[in-house]
Amino acid sequence: MQTTEQRRASFTTFAESTKDDWQIIQSYFAETQSLATRNILVQMQMLGRDHGGFPVSRLEHMLQTATLAERGGESDEYVLCALLHDIGDTLSPGQVHPDVAAAIVAPVVSEAHTWMVAKHGVFQGYYFWHHLGLNRDTRDRFADAPHYDLTADFCEHYDQRAFDPDFVSNPLEHYVPLIEQFFGPPAG
Repeated sequence: MQTTEQRRASFTTFAESTKDDWQIIQSYFAETQSLATRNILVQMQMLGRDHGGFPVSRLEHMLQTATLAERGGESDEYVLCALLHDIGDTLSPGQVHPDVAAAIVAPVVSEAHTWMVAKHGVFQGYYFWHHLGLNRDTRDRFADAPHYDLTADFCEHYDQRAFDPDFVSNPLEHYVPLIEQFFGPPAG
């Protein structure tokens, strides 16, 4: 008899899959989900090697944003979003990186914080899009949205201020317990 570690579904198309196949796949669900924390940390470490022309690495920007939010007295959920808001920077082309980050945090944070992460890119544009010939007030199309102020405040007080090479941010290790709090302990 095969152990769970050795068992695999036998189909080559979903149309030919069986109930037994899906029971095998479901038996791996907890293990698969336990990879989230580890994979988040790996991606963040990768972002430590990329600056994209910014004054600090992408990781340092996220650490500064989270540190500022934490020091500003924001909730753990908010700080987690500040920490992960740009995790999609190098995973997607163009301005869809906020959607990647929002998809990662959506299962573990409120709708308000998910919206903040998803829309932070256009709100952040207020501070620099005019330098690129773009409309810095594009965020105003969301003026009636219930989370407009939350997102505008996030960008004003934390995100757009987090590019200082001399800032002493909390290290990534400081945030591992926070990531584990929301995504679970890393797989063994």
